[in-house]
Amino acid sequence: MRLICYPTSGEPPEIVPAPLEREWMDETRDRFAYRCLPLNIANGHGWQILNRSAFVATWNGESSIDAISLQPSDNAAPLLALSHFGSGVLTFGIWALFRTDPGYDLMVTGPLNQPKDAIQPLSAIVETDWAPFTFTMNWKFTRKDWPIKFERNEAFCMIFPVKRSLIEEVEPEVRALTEDMNINNAYHAFTKSRSDFIKDLDVPGSKARAQGWQRDYFRGEAERVSAPPDHRTRLKLREFKKIKQE
Repeated sequence: MRLICYPTSGEPPEIVPAPLEREWMDETRDRFAYRCLPLNIANGHGWQILNRSAFVATWNGESSIDAISLQPSDNAAPLLALSHFGSGVLTFGIWALFRTDPGYDLMVTGPLNQPKDAIQPLSAIVETDWAPFTFTMNWKFTRKDWPIKFERNEAFCMIFPVKRSLIEEVEPEVRALTEDMNINNAYHAFTKSRSDFIKDLDVPGSKARAQGWQRDYFRGEAERVSAPPDHRTRLKLREFKKIKQE
């Protein structure tokens, strides 16, 4: 599948594969947060677009367009951000048109699992297989009179393709766990294993204390079940390749 970026003005956006690392995860005790594989996979599940020039944004709480003030912190490049919609929404220009294969949209959101105090990224899904339009990345202030800094090379947007029709093809159901005894038995085996492991963590010299944490999900294995061959512990996304014009 292809994901093509067509720059529409000046230099192309700075786009990089999303990293696994998050500063707040680094600061957890013994970097404990990285033991959550689903969190790690989400962290790297797309590409990040980076800010070109540092600035500080402040919202005074009003709904007008001029309610947001922007103060550049350096002169590295023109600001990508501006106040365009009002209502405490900070808008970043992308200055590119993206193309996905037929039937695929582009999820546009903030960096996953990377909270920013006093401002919240807004998410959008764009039909990039046909639309000849660019899009913006928007953030909603959640606190007034609070200066918020976006650093140079800080990610302000994250993108990844999604199949357009998939969500509407889903047939959600609620069933009793006992309808599938394989799942039922595997689940109860896991809960007992988990309970025993947590108890043994308090026992000096125990296997659980030596192990530190259960790695079943990372390994793709558990009592009575195992993961499929495409079980992942890390994503390896390709860089955006620049195609030279003939």
